[in-house]
Amino acid sequence: MSSCKEYLAFILEQISFSDDISYRMMTGEYILYYRGKIFGGIYDNRFLVKITKSSSEMLPFAAKERPYCGAKEMLLVDDLENKDFLCKLIKAIYAELPTPNRNKNKCMTTKKP
Repeated sequence: MSSCKEYLAFILEQISFSDDISYRMMTGEYILYYRGKIFGGIYDNRFLVKITKSSSEMLPFAAKERPYCGAKEMLLVDDLENKDFLCKLIKAIYAELPTPNRNKNKCMTTKKP
């Protein structure tokens, strides 16, 4: 089952604290970015975030779910009405994520002669 655009729009509204939030569609689901780092996604109309020390502390009772078969577990965010909490959660996760490897992306976009 793919995620619907209405659910994406709802989540984007809830996390609209910054212009640095973006997303990319991938096989019917949506990868979510904050300042260029992947912090979570929308999978089967579920808002999932990466498991970090902060996300585990801030969501101590959250269910661990796999976005798709074979993927790493992520935390299910079910308190979607509290925009301040979502902002703090995303910023905390962001602070713990490694910087994306820009060289990897350059190789993907290199044109062949």
